[in-house]
Amino acid sequence: MIIVLGSITTTPATHDEALGISLEHCARSRAERGCIAHNVHVDCENPLKLVFVEYWADMAALEVHFGVPDALAFAGALNKLASSPPDMKIFDAVEVRSG
Repeated sequence: MIIVLGSITTTPATHDEALGISLEHCARSRAERGCIAHNVHVDCENPLKLVFVEYWADMAALEVHFGVPDALAFAGALNKLASSPPDMKIFDAVEVRSG
């Protein structure tokens, strides 16, 4: 499984728009093949920071997602609403179950 953790900080003037397009992007992304989960959260320590948590079946599915025209348009629009560059980390994970 591939896990993507990302964040972006907005401004008071751009936050509502950024959150709106982020929610739309997450809903669209969930319909893509290989998407297990795609969510956006507001950081409780910094309410202007949006945090993205994504789970993908494999890297191939994520690479297809990165090439979807709507995803590319979303990234460009979100960057214009940010107060600083986005942060994104991609992890190749194996689920560990206890018990």
